[in-house]
Amino acid sequence: MNYQQPNSLQAVILDWAGTVVDFGSFAPTQIFVEAFGEFGVSVSLEEARGPMGMGKWDHIRTLCNLPAVAERYRDKYGRTPTDDDVTAIYERFMPLQIEKIGLHSALIPGALEAIATLREQGLKIGTCSGYPAVVMAKVVELARENGYVPDHVVATDEVPNGRPYPAQSLANVIALGISDVAACVKVDDTWPGILEGRSAGMWTVALTCSGNALGLTFDQYRNLSLETLAQERTRIGQMFEGSRPHYLIDTIAQLPAVIEDINARLARGEMPQSS
Repeated sequence: MNYQQPNSLQAVILDWAGTVVDFGSFAPTQIFVEAFGEFGVSVSLEEARGPMGMGKWDHIRTLCNLPAVAERYRDKYGRTPTDDDVTAIYERFMPLQIEKIGLHSALIPGALEAIATLREQGLKIGTCSGYPAVVMAKVVELARENGYVPDHVVATDEVPNGRPYPAQSLANVIALGISDVAACVKVDDTWPGILEGRSAGMWTVALTCSGNALGLTFDQYRNLSLETLAQERTRIGQMFEGSRPHYLIDTIAQLPAVIEDINARLARGEMPQSS
């Protein structure tokens, strides 16, 4: 039996916060600020956004490794944070996250319509997130109430390694019965999420305006001047360069047009690893 590369897409693997729900990705970032604050250590929203896309324990560890944050911790406790300290912050972060996730659970405008279009084309919808399973259960429940029910969900603590490793995307491939990773598209608003898709051998689509990189509400995004929006797209595009996304779009509302283009490229014999 000879290998036959796919000539059309079979699945889209979607991130959650900043991709399908929570325009601006405020739920995870704000809680990091609050969790550190409960330990008497200040972390800015900008600092909290830096490692977004990682699993939450790894995110906190990365924040604690920042020289400025480590110095604030030393000022408070006389030492830099250990892994046990990271775990203590994580254990405070978790109940705060579960408690407040509903405040940022609204679907991103155009998400339901875009996903419906993909389903009409026969595509399966897989999902993954930097959230652990206990938080994902609440996120999925709230999304269902708003009309969004994906075919599969993989939390960061359900695989050996979270982003930027490919495990979550590949777990979706297995669960959805996809025949080839090149028939999948990973859509995310963070560089670890795009690296995840790239490492899994998938097409990748980075969202520049609905998530962590821009960090604005939908109304704030809509009210940006054309000049400012262009500048922000350029800045965010440069942030994503190292992760090498195949496409950059503002929000998931523009995804159907990208899917159409990828299908055309597959039909011509192109593969995600070759570009």
